[in-house]
Amino acid sequence: MRILLLSAYDAVSHRQWREGLVTALPEHDWTVLTLPPHYFRWRIRGNSLVWGVGARARLSRDYDCLVATSMVDLAGLRGLVPALAHLPALVYFHENQFAYPLRESAHAGIEPQVINLYSALAAQQLVFNSDYNRQSFLAGVRALLRKMPDAVPAGIPEQLGVKSSVLPVPLANDWFEPQGTAKPDELTIVWNHRWEYDKAPDIFFQALRLLVERKVPFRVHILGQAFRTVPALFEEMRDTLKNQLGQWGRVEDCGAYRQLLRQSHVVVSTAKHDFQGLAVLEAVAAGCIPVIPDRLAYPEWFATNYCYTTGSGTDEQEARQLADKLAALAMQLEHNRLPPVPGVSFLSWSALQQKYRDIISRLPELPIGY
Repeated sequence: MRILLLSAYDAVSHRQWREGLVTALPEHDWTVLTLPPHYFRWRIRGNSLVWGVGARARLSRDYDCLVATSMVDLAGLRGLVPALAHLPALVYFHENQFAYPLRESAHAGIEPQVINLYSALAAQQLVFNSDYNRQSFLAGVRALLRKMPDAVPAGIPEQLGVKSSVLPVPLANDWFEPQGTAKPDELTIVWNHRWEYDKAPDIFFQALRLLVERKVPFRVHILGQAFRTVPALFEEMRDTLKNQLGQWGRVEDCGAYRQLLRQSHVVVSTAKHDFQGLAVLEAVAAGCIPVIPDRLAYPEWFATNYCYTTGSGTDEQEARQLADKLAALAMQLEHNRLPPVPGVSFLSWSALQQKYRDIISRLPELPIGY
């Protein structure tokens, strides 16, 4: 098949997914267009203009089907490039614009949500990387349409639910290579997330302060991607944790990053926003025990004994729950009784390749229409 693949905001997880998809299904003839992950508002609103006018000839070639990420303005693009209106389309949701926690100063504009909704309506198949993503999207659509003043057609969330399914972003098979790496005697913790507010680094740092106050022995690697504006608390904690700090900042070399994870005991997430949690899943595949909140997509992948309780408490209460969990693991390590690392091989490309092959092969058979 000749497949057009569009990634309008080609962030790291989006790039990994599309590169893995093309590699896993080499029997197809892929044409791939991407846009860089910058200027979010312009990307999600302007990609139909950039491609619909600037790449119209390429988009008008003879394809059998179209695969697009949810950042693509599919409805607008089909209007600007009539040839695309006749292609069966699959939209893959790495995230949705209804379930992002906003900064206190942020303006809650609905345009990104509307683009998500219209793209979903314009597609024949919707695929989400987790059930949390799927359910929060459908709930967000319901809530948005309830706010509209009049003339809202009935049954839209139900129509979207019928043509949607869940298929995670697979982990690269390299993560599951034999390890045999020795781990240190002191509890070694990894926090490997973007240095932004939605990953709740403040909760993580509060928990580490509590460990220091309780004189719990630990070492911590603060990894992940930093941007031009870094929250001030990172420098504060760099000074506070100077006696416990290992690696500081992103490890660019993939081999060195994997090795660092394999030498660590625990990977922590405090995220308020994660639609699948790839950073945690990769660390677990590398041999880390997950310590994650009992929210978002995490309960889909891990048993409750790997979760700390969040409930409806404050950030301070959550930090105490996390600190208690980490302190208990430090004690278990001292007695050589750490819990087993849960298996995540069911999320590898080897395990999911055929499911992707099946869903892509059925796409040209789907009827065009809404």
